[in-house]
Amino acid sequence: MSETKTTMAEPVHLSLPADLPKPAKGCRVCAALDTQRTEALERGDFSAATDANVELAAHPKTGSHHRTGRK
Repeated sequence: MSETKTTMAEPVHLSLPADLPKPAKGCRVCAALDTQRTEALERGDFSAATDANVELAAHPKTGSHHRTGRK
């Protein structure tokens, strides 16, 4: 028969959250995503805010920035 382990596991070390993605100046898509994120945070909808962050971070790589070279 095996013994039951009753001690606590080692602590988990978490890093600080990453900086929020920044909208590109002059980009209407980035501005709209930034607005969506702000409104979501104001109403406490962290899931929607995270979704906007993911889209905002990916937009320069796949959206209009990718085609025009805007950063």
